Amino acid sequence: MPAVKAARPNEIFTPEEWKALTRVSRWHGLWLSIHAWLMVALVTGGTALLWQWHWLAGLIATPLALVLVGGRQLGLSILMHEGAHGLLHPKRKTNNFLGQWITGSATGSDLHSYRAYHLTHHRFTQQSEDPDLGLSAAFPTTPASMKRKVIRDLTGQTFFKQRSNQFVVAWKGLKAMLTPFVLSLSKDEDARRAYFDKLSTNGNGKRDTSAGTPLNRNGAAGVAAPVVDLEGAKRTTRTVGRLLLIQLIVLLVSLATLGIIPFLIWLAALATTFQLILRIRNIAEHACTTTGGDDPFSHARTTKANMLMRMTLAPYWVNYHSEHHLFMGVPCYNLPRAHELLIAKGYGPRMTIANSYAEVLRTVTRPVAA
Repeated sequence: MPAVKAARPNEIFTPEEWKALTRVSRWHGLWLSIHAWLMVALVTGGTALLWQWHWLAGLIATPLALVLVGGRQLGLSILMHEGAHGLLHPKRKTNNFLGQWITGSATGSDLHSYRAYHLTHHRFTQQSEDPDLGLSAAFPTTPASMKRKVIRDLTGQTFFKQRSNQFVVAWKGLKAMLTPFVLSLSKDEDARRAYFDKLSTNGNGKRDTSAGTPLNRNGAAGVAAPVVDLEGAKRTTRTVGRLLLIQLIVLLVSLATLGIIPFLIWLAALATTFQLILRIRNIAEHACTTTGGDDPFSHARTTKANMLMRMTLAPYWVNYHSEHHLFMGVPCYNLPRAHELLIAKGYGPRMTIANSYAEVLRTVTRPVAA
């Protein structure tokens, strides 16, 4: 199918408005990346102190901490998404470092694989070529189905399935990385030659050009995707290596300051609340919209978010998803202004705007017809 139609900013904004909207700050993206980790430290550290004060206080605070940390883990994923669009910093190397190491690695995503995959999503939004289509195609669904999804997320089943798949591929990649070294120690020259001939042609006589197959086919922080070649498996290995390194750093900082509890809260949130928050965010963006190729204003949903939602389901203005699809060169911190201008210029009726995430969930969850 043809690519979806794009909005024309010059027909909507003045040159001055557009210049202001698309300006990428040297400091704002950096500050947001630091802010995400500061929030994690504040919540996990504060909860650990409550456990030290009284076990009952810690027990009461922990569920709230899991929700808040899960929301900030989504925030790190959102900032990685910003890096994929080149919007974290005007310098490409700084932008990629922030998106790869400071934000994306925390949840096990690879910036470069995600970038290629995600731009395809923008080009073919909600059409058959859209790699994210599976995130919304199943909706509307029944309350029973939604309940099962919530249970799987909050019990760690979704996390285990995704991570086990990722680690299996990473193991294949690791073996591929180590094989040349092992063969170099072998005296069997024929075995070495056969291996490298197979590696260079992908075993079928044709050179493999699919290196960098996306790891992410489950939203901005998903990790489950088919890897079709050794280079893709190696990239998964490197991604898992960065993920484990970040977990190790969080563990060491936790043990050096307030003990094991901050790390356990971080890890538990990654396996539970983060999964559910990520799912709700994915649903809100495209499920049950009138998305099509003719009107760019119908490509996504914007959801209004109060302070509690901004702390959990909608960190760093991710709720302005319609504006993001209309103008993907606008940094996240400028999306509220883009929304204000669109409403003021009379484009609101053409957009899909929900008043709350509860409204979105009611829209996508419908009882089975009698």
